[in-house]
Amino acid sequence: MALSSFLSGPGWRLPRWPGWSRLPREGRDTLFLLGVIGWTVLPHVPHLPAWCTALTALMLLWRAALAVGNGPLPGRWLLVAVLAVAAGLTFMSFRTLLGKEPGVTMAVVLMALKTLELRARRDAFVVFFLGFFLVLTHFLYSQSLGVAVAMLVSVWGLLTALVLAHMPVGQPSLKQAARLAGRTALLGAPIMLLLFLLFPRIGPLWGVPKDGVSATGLSDRMRLGQVAEVALDDRVALRLRFEGAVPPPQSLYFRGPVLAAFDGSEWRPLLPHFPPAQQPQAELRTTGPALRYEMTTEPLRLPTLPLLETSPTAPQIEGYRVRRSQDLQWLVDRPLAERLRFRAEAHLRFEHGPREPLPGLQDYLALPAGFNPRTLEWAAALRREPGLAEAGARELAQRLMRHIREGGYTYTLAPGEYGRDAIDEFWLDRKEGFCEHFAAAFVVLMRALGVPARIVTGYQGADPLPVDDYFVVRQSDAHAWAEYWQAGSGWVRADPTAAVAPDRIQRSLRLAPPPGLVAGTINAVSPQLMQRLREAWEAIDNRWNQWVLNYSRGQQFDLLKDLGVEAPDWQTLATLLVTALSTLALIGAAWAWWDRHRIDPWTRQREALLAALRRIGIAADAQDTPGTLARRVRERHGSAGEPLAALLETLQAQRYGREARRTPDPSLTRSFAAATRSLAATTSR
Repeated sequence: MALSSFLSGPGWRLPRWPGWSRLPREGRDTLFLLGVIGWTVLPHVPHLPAWCTALTALMLLWRAALAVGNGPLPGRWLLVAVLAVAAGLTFMSFRTLLGKEPGVTMAVVLMALKTLELRARRDAFVVFFLGFFLVLTHFLYSQSLGVAVAMLVSVWGLLTALVLAHMPVGQPSLKQAARLAGRTALLGAPIMLLLFLLFPRIGPLWGVPKDGVSATGLSDRMRLGQVAEVALDDRVALRLRFEGAVPPPQSLYFRGPVLAAFDGSEWRPLLPHFPPAQQPQAELRTTGPALRYEMTTEPLRLPTLPLLETSPTAPQIEGYRVRRSQDLQWLVDRPLAERLRFRAEAHLRFEHGPREPLPGLQDYLALPAGFNPRTLEWAAALRREPGLAEAGARELAQRLMRHIREGGYTYTLAPGEYGRDAIDEFWLDRKEGFCEHFAAAFVVLMRALGVPARIVTGYQGADPLPVDDYFVVRQSDAHAWAEYWQAGSGWVRADPTAAVAPDRIQRSLRLAPPPGLVAGTINAVSPQLMQRLREAWEAIDNRWNQWVLNYSRGQQFDLLKDLGVEAPDWQTLATLLVTALSTLALIGAAWAWWDRHRIDPWTRQREALLAALRRIGIAADAQDTPGTLARRVRERHGSAGEPLAALLETLQAQRYGREARRTPDPSLTRSFAAATRSLAATTSR
């Protein structure tokens, strides 16, 4: 039936809902399958074009209306036309029909279209396996615990629908099919666990590329206001577990991109103008014991590891080459597109950079011409002050810090838009900003005073209490600070935010945006409840990350060592896997043999019933239904056989009716025996 005739004919009205219990089995099973498909597609909605979401919803609702109203399915040419339109819209949306996004879009459309031609079990099986494929595609976008749980529900629903398709007789309940699907999945769980633990792998199991989409806010560019936008995000950026004493919050600086080139509006990494021999080198000098820790980072879009300042040695990360740059960044050979876990060490007391002047330090004095003239005039005025004319970098930095503390400056997430001469506006007019405003203004003024300086971005601080032994660093801990060069010492950290908002650095007290409706309501009822709920969820999510997503080759070998293998290798791993799978296969074969020779309770009851009926002269064959046998009893014995015929009809309902039983009713079996004996006695007189 064409869509136009469906809308213009008498079936254009929505069919009347008869109630779930009164639906015919085909309609009920179809609605259940449509619900499972909708649940499976729903997490894809943020990644689908709007037209795909609308078209899919329309087709699923149309199919549901046909199921309720028992209407005819649309013609094949209408479905072909819809598919062609969908392919054209997909090409218009992505300029290709190949790749992840267009592929998922077309798979969703095909799934919805296939529901409109469910004419045979073969069509249903195609829908089932399209559904299983869609479940897998979710992990191309996210491997979070929430997505895994949602897809586990989808798999259970699809298995339940598959079980229903293999039960063509009677009215099996959804509850019965769901239990059978769950038991079947549990039987396969040991094999899945073995494959997860022992199947050889090169990298983490779910190392799926993110196509450049960042899960953190770090960037190798910075404009005023950019870090404040990142700080509105409360998601986890990284987790740490310390070995030994935990350092104080003011020592937790995680170094990210270093920005030294300024064009008046944006900060970028420096492109040196001097030969390598004349550029400042890292020259790291550490004192005191090393602080060892384990770090888990969320996916990044940059090849930068935000390690704790400062790490003297490169962490060992499977599949990556790690190197240290001259500005003390730790870089890898490609952007990080997966969650990483590794061990590292840091020295909180350190110096770095050249102690004596170098020509390359001139790069850190450069300022764009024609920008912030009032700041340059102020710098000249400061140099004319008696105590600052010959002052060194440290004295000048202390003077600026005192000016920030005493000059009426405000630390805020929402300072508003700044104009062309943003540094002038910040220092001399508005006096409010977030960490990047203070860091950028500090660096510009230090350069104007003749002191080499640069901006360092990264994270500072962490949640005050550990969750599951891990300290959590969030996107809201994104931070920018400054470094200036001091003769005899090298590069020195200076954090102007500590001067205007000391609690932000010393106690990790972040500025927070107003809570949303749900969070605000929970906070109004119990201020601690929201925090406890978040900590509980993050603890569970961290276990998922550590035990599942980060399960790697090294952990496989550690498992073999725990099992007594002294020198595990790939051959040992493969041998153990094959042995375990073979053992499970033998156990499965033995169980199948036993199950094949086991007599089903319904079969036992049927054989006993047929034998009893033959003894009283009723022709009873294996293919006869209880209803057919009841009719033969009435034809042969009339009213005398009515009690036995009624029992046979009850059996028909219990075996094949809407409320079908899983096992025979023992009382009904006893009633059969009594009724056949009574009828035999009556006919023998």
